Amino acid sequence: MSPATPRLHAADAGWIEVIAGGMFSGKSEELIRRLRRARIARQKVQAFHPALDRRYSESEIVSHDARRIPSTPVADVAAMRRALDADTLVVGIDEVQFLGPGLVAFCEELAAAGRRVIVAGLDMDYRGEPFEPVPQLMAVAEEVTKAHAVCVVCGAPASYSQRIVAGEERVMVGAGDTYEPRCRAHFERPAPRGEEVARTAAAGGETS
Repeated sequence: MSPATPRLHAADAGWIEVIAGGMFSGKSEELIRRLRRARIARQKVQAFHPALDRRYSESEIVSHDARRIPSTPVADVAAMRRALDADTLVVGIDEVQFLGPGLVAFCEELAAAGRRVIVAGLDMDYRGEPFEPVPQLMAVAEEVTKAHAVCVVCGAPASYSQRIVAGEERVMVGAGDTYEPRCRAHFERPAPRGEEVARTAAAGGETS
């Protein structure tokens, strides 16, 4: 039975579904699919996404293959709480790695109130390290889907997001011009900041 099948749960019970994985793994596409099915079932649906993600649209969740669904941009959990309608039964949240650790308690609150919560986000950052709050959401969720992309080097299943431009900030919103999917064997883990500085200094260069 599909992880998105509501019959797994009591009719009046809420729950949390997490769709996690690397860039280009179809997370947003799967989120959109589940939200559309909920609408077909005549359930009140609201979708949210971080306001800082304006890659494709400011008022929609848009997948890399151009599927889309109307969505409300929010700066943080407090803004989402204010925008949530009292009669909403299904809440979808995309790119949850940008919304902070307070999202975990908020999702649990929604589920405890009988709502179905579906979230999608990166489980690892560009260094291949856990990207909060996705690991914490996976721990408390009833359903977890691990999505995989295709490694651009060898075609194997890819779980890592290789950053292909310069920059050490953890949050860098981008698409195919900024990241590419890699498998474990072909993921090139960035060196720690201290090592990069040391190598540059040894080469006689300057760092910012």
